[in-house]
Amino acid sequence: MKRSLALLGILVSLAAGAYVLPGGSILRRTVAARAEKNLSALRVEGSLIFSGPAVKEAGSALGAPTERPELQGDGVLFVKMPGRCRFEATTPDGGGKAAAVLANGRKRAEGPEVPAMTALVAQVCGVLATDLGSAQESREALEQHLASLGVDTKRTSLARFGGEVAYVLGDPDEGRPQFWVYKDTFRAARVRYRDAAGNAWDVRFVDYTSPATGDWMPRTIEVWKGNQRALRFTALKGESRAAVPDKLFTP
Repeated sequence: MKRSLALLGILVSLAAGAYVLPGGSILRRTVAARAEKNLSALRVEGSLIFSGPAVKEAGSALGAPTERPELQGDGVLFVKMPGRCRFEATTPDGGGKAAAVLANGRKRAEGPEVPAMTALVAQVCGVLATDLGSAQESREALEQHLASLGVDTKRTSLARFGGEVAYVLGDPDEGRPQFWVYKDTFRAARVRYRDAAGNAWDVRFVDYTSPATGDWMPRTIEVWKGNQRALRFTALKGESRAAVPDKLFTP
């Protein structure tokens, strides 16, 4: 009897350890983690590195040499709730400037489009700028965004990302659309999807403990195209109560 009870206790413990929250609960807590910050307008300045497939595209847009393996510059991210985002890239010598903008579902580029910048803006806006005031509306906006990428939010599993355990919403098979959320904090960790042309994108949100941005914005945002990193933006300075003019998001 004692052995049976001990075995039952072990089985119950293992079952509890393997329990994964349903997708709706994960999204609700993810939205709540953002809402508690009462964010409305953000500005983040940092360093920017284009690599791999993005060097030629960014070099063309910024008027910079494209024969090198990496192209370094400066980046500024502007976010205004809900759903307005702008990312600007410049070169240190002031040779050029390019911007990717997404406002109310409409995207545009200032200068030649740099697809990696477009991907960054789309996922920052779709995942980190969905605060509509109402928790229900914010969650629905996030769900709609993920659905547009093909993420099946009813399927959930666990995985590790950057040494941390994360919830994975979507088909767990490699190459499928997925939304990753850090398990301990319910901060967005990763978005994987394919665009209309079939290109595989992986937008990663890394380190919510930096003094530059606190826990309201990841210190580093990486954009991967296929198996190559295309863009890495690292925050050096951030304002969570910034004065962000509306004209930044209008043509």
